[in-house]
Order: sequence, then C-alpha cells, then structure tokens
Amino acid sequence: MHILGAENIFPCVESSDAEGLLAIGGDLSSERLLLAYRSGIFPWYEEDQPILWWSPDPRMVLFPQRLKVSKSMRQLFNKKAFRVTYNQNFEKVIQNCAEIKREGQRGTWITEEMISAYIQLHQEGFATSVEVWQEEELVGGLYGIYLKEQKIFCGESMFAKVSNASKYGFIYLVQQLEREGVKLIDCQVYTPHLESLGAEEWLLCPLRCTECKGLGTDQTKRCRSR
Repeated sequence: MHILGAENIFPCVESSDAEGLLAIGGDLSSERLLLAYRSGIFPWYEEDQPILWWSPDPRMVLFPQRLKVSKSMRQLFNKKAFRVTYNQNFEKVIQNCAEIKREGQRGTWITEEMISAYIQLHQEGFATSVEVWQEEELVGGLYGIYLKEQKIFCGESMFAKVSNASKYGFIYLVQQLEREGVKLIDCQVYTPHLESLGAEEWLLCPLRCTECKGLGTDQTKRCRSR
C-alpha cells in the first residue's frame, strides 16, 4: 500500500493490488486529480475513509464505435423522448448522482469534499456534465472528466429519475464524443448496465497502453480483451 504525501506524484499503476487499490491519502486538488485521470487512476472512497486511489486491471472501457443501441432505445431517440444539454447545471447533476439511491449500496461515495473538487474541475473546463430533461424537469444525467488532448472521456457517475433517462444521456454523449474524435471512454469497473451498452473489460487498460495508438506512453504489454 502506497501512502501519498504532499508531493503531486503517484506510484506506478502496475503496483495496484488485486482489487485495483493503488494508494491512500493525498488530496483532491485539481492538479492531483488531473494527474490521476491522465495516468489511469481515479479516487473512490466513502465518507468515513481516507482518500483511496484505484487503477483496476481489468478495466471497463467503451470504444465509441462499439456502442450498442437497443431497438427500444432507438425508438426513444426517434420519438425524441428527452432533451439533452451539456454543462447547463453541473452542480445539480453531481448532487443528484450523490443522492440517488442505488441497489446494494449503503451510502454514497460522492462526498461533499468530492463534490467541491469536481465543481472546481468543471469551472476549470475539465469536468463535463450531461443533463437529460423531460419538459423542464431534470430527470437524468451524468458527469465525467474530458481529457481532450488524450481523446479520452472518464465517466464518473450517472443518475436517472425516470426509466432510460441516464441511458439516453449516455448514448447521446458517446455519439457526440465519437464525432469529436474521442477514442476511448473509461467506465472504470464492470456493471451489467455498461456491458449492455457495449463496454468491455480489458486485461490491460488501454488508457496506458502503447498498442492503442498513443493513448498511453509508458506501457509495452499488449491489450487483450477478456
């Protein structure tokens, strides 16, 4: 277990344990968070824990061209069932992500400390929100970190107050990111929901693999789909 100090550095991601835990401690400054995401690392911890930093392998990722859109979702898009906006209410999106009840989860990992840190990243132009509206009501959304130079979007959390709202927003976002040249969406960990949308587990994260057309810089092992 690596304990972080004041210096803005992380240990090699290959030293993470079997569950993907890499380090503990540090802070949620914009500089440290951006270094983390650019290195394939993300924070994930609960209110009563210190900051925990993760880099799991295998890693759940989505290549935009492999997005799966079901027949039922296509019908919703054809009907324009929802209205989608970007960065119109980041604070409300992250608050909803923190407050929404999730099956099998006793609390939220989106602490007040994290909310403040990601609002700061949003103000600096790195954190992006997607809002899904039904008439004038915010019924779904998601947020993440957009690493434009690396052509990577790191998804963080989503919420839905009505059926299919978050999925609608996610599909809309992925299609837009593909048009912008994004090569990879980091979904972090496996869920059946993400798998249904085309996300895959990779044994060596393409975020840090030279085989993936320069998305990473310091790894030489070959990516292998699980």
